[in-house]
Amino acid sequence: MRPACTTFLILSMVLLSRPACAQPPSLAESDEAICKNKFTLAVRESLAQKPIADAMIAVGTSFIGTPYVAYALEEPGQEHLVINLRGLDCVSFVENTLTLSRCIKLHRMTFEEFKKQLQCIRYRSGIIDKYPSRLHYFSDWIGDNVTKGIAQDMGKELDGISFTKETNFMSTHRSSYRQLTDEEFLREIKNQEVALGSTNRFYIPKEELAAVQDRIHNGDIIGITTSVDGLDIAHTGLAIWSGGELKFLHAPLSKGIVQITEQSLVEYLRQYRNHTGIMVARPLEPVP
Repeated sequence: MRPACTTFLILSMVLLSRPACAQPPSLAESDEAICKNKFTLAVRESLAQKPIADAMIAVGTSFIGTPYVAYALEEPGQEHLVINLRGLDCVSFVENTLTLSRCIKLHRMTFEEFKKQLQCIRYRSGIIDKYPSRLHYFSDWIGDNVTKGIAQDMGKELDGISFTKETNFMSTHRSSYRQLTDEEFLREIKNQEVALGSTNRFYIPKEELAAVQDRIHNGDIIGITTSVDGLDIAHTGLAIWSGGELKFLHAPLSKGIVQITEQSLVEYLRQYRNHTGIMVARPLEPVP
């Protein structure tokens, strides 16, 4: 499980103790059937002919009401590509929406192509090579998908502030990750954490978001930065403009289903003292 989602479980009693327009997938449906339904939606709404931002919003909102599922990617055995469209956590919601949108834009709307694109997005350089090859930290996920030409990091363009932060949440919460009982995996994760902790990143502080929010687009990928020690990003979702306000389309543990925030993204961030701001990645039009 990614730290962005694990954090909501580990810290929920401390941090979250404060205060649909689409049919969600049925738990009885197969993942392949849900995937095909999304592609049917794409054909009906001619999404392949529209910008990828439109596809992200159409696909993302079609997941509204889908249950939040903790540890959505954790299955026993060797690391392998886990498909779960029936229940989502905050990261898998973003990944599945982006994957489906890329398939739509590439005119490759098959379940096999979905699996191929998902693997490319989820794993470092698109290669599955044991547990540490999965992109666990979301700022690392953004960086790798920028390198692969899948997204653009919008931090500088949005006048974000440069920062580095010691990143060691997984290794310092080893008991929360069953795979880290493996000493080799733990060493590899620690090496990744050291590299990530020295990487220069850009974020928009929540106090500055109102001034730049008009430059955030529908379908932009949002990573919420945090003051929690050792952690880069605590929660993820999509930017969505609704009723003239920038809101947040996400899969929160606290509410239990995929939904759009009632309040603006600015107000949403303000209600959590540990949310410090956002990183923004913009999906790029895929090249065949």
